[in-house]
Amino acid sequence: MSTLGRVLLPLLALLACQGDVVTSWTRTLRTNMLRESITMLDQLQKTEVSCNEMNVTNIFADDKRGDPRETLCKAATVARQGRSCHRSLEGIYDNLLGLLRGSRMEHKAPCPVAAGSTTSLKNFLKELHRELQEQYKSQK
Repeated sequence: MSTLGRVLLPLLALLACQGDVVTSWTRTLRTNMLRESITMLDQLQKTEVSCNEMNVTNIFADDKRGDPRETLCKAATVARQGRSCHRSLEGIYDNLLGLLRGSRMEHKAPCPVAAGSTTSLKNFLKELHRELQEQYKSQK
């Protein structure tokens, strides 16, 4: 069999089942990112540092909370702002961006966050932890 045939045949086979394979892989990746982020947030909440009281925008203040992707996008913005405080926020920020990429977000993250009410970084991490746990439970 020629080299072209050896490359083309598996490619055609992958294209034939692409939807099922990609969907399953994307769901597994999303679940793993959620689980990893929840674990990192668990560890962060146990860490006492002076910047835990740093004020950040309270993206969870809105009781209506619409689109979960929008919430993740705004959370990425806040996590990016706090990266200098907690080294682990870099990983959470990266995971939030990965979760957004997996959901085919139309706009680029991080999203602009309107100035409004503020909360401590510690409370933001607690709320983000709760939000990610809810998303993880809804995955199953």
